[in-house]
Amino acid sequence: MLTAAAFVPSPPLLVPQLAGAAASETDRLRRAALDVAGRLADSCVEWTAIGVAEVGRGPADVAPESCGTFRGFGVDLPVSLSDAPPTAPDPDMPLAALVAGWLRGRAAPSVRVRVRTLAADTPAAECTRLGARLRADFDESTTAQGLLVIADGANTLTDKAPGAFDERSADVEAALDRALAAGDPAALAALDPELCAAVGLAGRAAWQVLSGVFGDVTGTGQPRKAESSYRGAPYGVGYHVGMWLP
Repeated sequence: MLTAAAFVPSPPLLVPQLAGAAASETDRLRRAALDVAGRLADSCVEWTAIGVAEVGRGPADVAPESCGTFRGFGVDLPVSLSDAPPTAPDPDMPLAALVAGWLRGRAAPSVRVRVRTLAADTPAAECTRLGARLRADFDESTTAQGLLVIADGANTLTDKAPGAFDERSADVEAALDRALAAGDPAALAALDPELCAAVGLAGRAAWQVLSGVFGDVTGTGQPRKAESSYRGAPYGVGYHVGMWLP
């Protein structure tokens, strides 16, 4: 049974040890992400986390028994996806899995997390089909299940953004804002893959999996409640934190 779906962004700056002098600047985002992770854990014992593979890496499935480290981001900070006996940390664990493990360790230590990452260019129809299959699996399970979407918005919102400025990004980001705040899976499904790629909205694939979990364009399975607890672009990248309840 699916109990809730939460969404958080993926920047390593969520982790204070990695943020350095920017830790205070990202504190509100960090607190929002930890709060929503804790609330998700209150409703379930297992999470499925969906993210997008980094550039140059393929899709991955990461088992709950896995451990990783943020060593590749400058600090050898280990994380785990369950309370299974620790193994040697994987230095190549996908960023989405590292973020899921960090949130789990800080806010949900009793939860087991399975992580799946998709290629950023995964076709929209494939994303929504995956979401529908996940929902069917959740509904068949006798264990309380939560979905954690780890995805960013556009990375071209300001002149100093990682992808530089693109004048189209504001409209695309606003559409994503509205869809998440309103609990509108049809609007997420309608995000244009080519335009999203052009404005650096690499999280599009993960957002469209969320759309599939909550129904297709007919509105079937639309969330009964949508909450948005953070949205902003402190470094020219759109970040969103919130929750959809089935």
